[in-house]
Amino acid sequence: MIERNRGFANLAAGYLFPEVAKRRREYQASHPEAKIISLGIGNTTEPLTPHISGAMASYAKALGTKEGYSGYGDEQGNSELRKKIADVLYAGMVTQDEMFISDGAKCDIARIQTLFGRGTQIAVQDPAYPVYVDGSVIVGAAGKSGASGYEGVTYLPCTAENGFFPDLSSIKKDSLIYFCSPNNPTGATATREELKKLVDFAIKNGCIIIFDAAYFAFIRNSNLPRTIYEIEGARSCAIEINSFSKLAGFTGVRLGWSVVPSDLKFSDGSSVHADWNRVMTTLFNGASNIAQAGGLAALDEEGVAETKALVDYYLENAGIMQKTLTGDNFASRGVKVYYTGDSPYLWVQFPGMKSWDIFDRILSECNVVTTPGSGFGPAGESYLRFSAFGHREDVEEACRRLSKFVL
Repeated sequence: MIERNRGFANLAAGYLFPEVAKRRREYQASHPEAKIISLGIGNTTEPLTPHISGAMASYAKALGTKEGYSGYGDEQGNSELRKKIADVLYAGMVTQDEMFISDGAKCDIARIQTLFGRGTQIAVQDPAYPVYVDGSVIVGAAGKSGASGYEGVTYLPCTAENGFFPDLSSIKKDSLIYFCSPNNPTGATATREELKKLVDFAIKNGCIIIFDAAYFAFIRNSNLPRTIYEIEGARSCAIEINSFSKLAGFTGVRLGWSVVPSDLKFSDGSSVHADWNRVMTTLFNGASNIAQAGGLAALDEEGVAETKALVDYYLENAGIMQKTLTGDNFASRGVKVYYTGDSPYLWVQFPGMKSWDIFDRILSECNVVTTPGSGFGPAGESYLRFSAFGHREDVEEACRRLSKFVL
């Protein structure tokens, strides 16, 4: 018989978000009358905007005509969309040929791990989005889980004490560094000076940065970088992963992109860009033509205005939650809320409590779902992540319930 991929055997307990969903289902089954509101998983909730949805609807309708039908496209993506992303979002910092369109950032992160393969040293922020580590374990770039985490993974604690930017000195030479800004789950956004430290470290130590910028559209502070390529030297050491999921509400539509600069090389001088092109043309068959039509609409003048308004809506939700969670009933018990205004997530610490314990209490006493910080890594223990993705009336009702919560 064929042996099982050892990577799956090396995975620790169940993936975070299915466990959250399981606990919600179990509670709902035993309390069918409960009206549960989710401030947990980062799934967008508001309808697609008219200009963008209209563009996709028109494209889909045209597929039923001889003139409008389209079959396979380029695996790298629609050339017009690639150029538009490079021009509108990167202002010439990258070229159309360095842009690869995909079915989403999570899918790209999973595929990109095949680019480096087994035995690659990994460094991740702690806490961090679980797919960075779990995907590495599955492909064999990380080993079994122990008391200090997975073998082959260097964890970089991002805490209130260090301003949620890690000490880079523990990263081994020739490592793959996963870095997310604005960060999921902490919401922290790296400054220009911090990203310069990261880039300089990577260049000096032969590392490659996988920069997850999926939440860039939430950055409202003009002094904060929205892409790693605003930093000098980044083109020689960084791959950027990005998405329309949070920019335009495409979580179900599925559309993202990666940027792999032509300057980026492996240790033997061979082109990372060329190998990524091979991955995308061999393991992927192109993003949906309909989704790409929506992406084009999202980046024209009307679409940009719509997406900004959509993101502003979620940021307003975050502000409402921040006001509630910094109220006297929380503050008097030492609860600390970390929120920058440049992210859809609030990172909230309940000192002395376990993440899953406070998750269960808020679920049972407020009928509100959150996300336990410990599911993102050891440094997330005692924290909950609150998500601003929700209908306004649900967010306001959840806040009314939370305002009566007694620790």
